[in-house]
Amino acid sequence: MTTTGTCRYFRGDPVPEKVLLTAFDAARFAPQGGNRQPVRWVVVTDAAMKRQLKEWYLEPWKAYLGAVGAGDIAVGALPKVVADADHFAEHLDEAPAIVVCCAQLDGLHPTDTELGRLSVVGGASIYPTAQNFCLALRSHGVASAITTLLCHYEPQVKELLGIPDGVITAAHIAVGYPAEPFPTRLSRIPVEEIAFSNAYGNPL
Repeated sequence: MTTTGTCRYFRGDPVPEKVLLTAFDAARFAPQGGNRQPVRWVVVTDAAMKRQLKEWYLEPWKAYLGAVGAGDIAVGALPKVVADADHFAEHLDEAPAIVVCCAQLDGLHPTDTELGRLSVVGGASIYPTAQNFCLALRSHGVASAITTLLCHYEPQVKELLGIPDGVITAAHIAVGYPAEPFPTRLSRIPVEEIAFSNAYGNPL
């Protein structure tokens, strides 16, 4: 968990289907509401399809990058991390596989849709499965990068990949062997700043 970061530089070697299947097998044991198991996967390895996904990805990414440069969006990342993310965007199609994480809408049960804020609860039945997938890949020496920017193009992605009605795209995960060694430990906020006792802000 402390070394499964976002990989932005991949080698060209293909990831064996056996490794992917093993990771999908582990991923499905993540918790989900009512054990409805809504997550489905599409593994994209076709070069032309990956190029198309990259072209769609670049438009929202460049807009985001411009907003970061203008100071309109605050990020907790160093300039090198932002530059690495730009390289990732420009070379997304070179990742050996782009795995589209999908979810069946009737398998989600969001309970926060009437709170007058962004609804996020439905993701609780999706993203633990995606993280399990990334952790399982890491155990086989395979790196990953989860992105949601391509969800801007969900109708186009669904048409490209034949994803049926009633199924949404929740994330796109670039997968491949890392071009550089895995980090020894990721940089994160200290636990004493994020975990509280009985009341928000009261140190645990």
